[in-house]
Amino acid sequence: MNQIVAVLGASNKKQRYSNQAIRLLGQNQHQVIPVNPAFNEIEGWECKKELQNISPPIDTLTLYMGPERLEEQLEAILALKPRRVLFNPGTESEKVQSALTHAGIPWLEDCTLVMLRNNRF
Repeated sequence: MNQIVAVLGASNKKQRYSNQAIRLLGQNQHQVIPVNPAFNEIEGWECKKELQNISPPIDTLTLYMGPERLEEQLEAILALKPRRVLFNPGTESEKVQSALTHAGIPWLEDCTLVMLRNNRF
């Protein structure tokens, strides 16, 4: 099933995991919404400046920013109401995870790239 996937902390640098995820998501026919205030587009996808600029529904929100910066996005994440949230390695935040659980938004700690490569996305 093709999903609408928002990538929070998207980068235009090809070596970054977020950029690799954007490319692999696109190759797997998912609709990608990169999110980063520094860019207008990444890998041919329109880049949103912030989560508030995205219109639901979002199937998956995959995270690529450290816990401190991520916690600043908590209200926007909850308002977006994604169907699930993926915490890639290094993004784990007990505060955000607890808030998601309380809001009834499923989340998991996993790697988007590994999930895509192993047909678990």
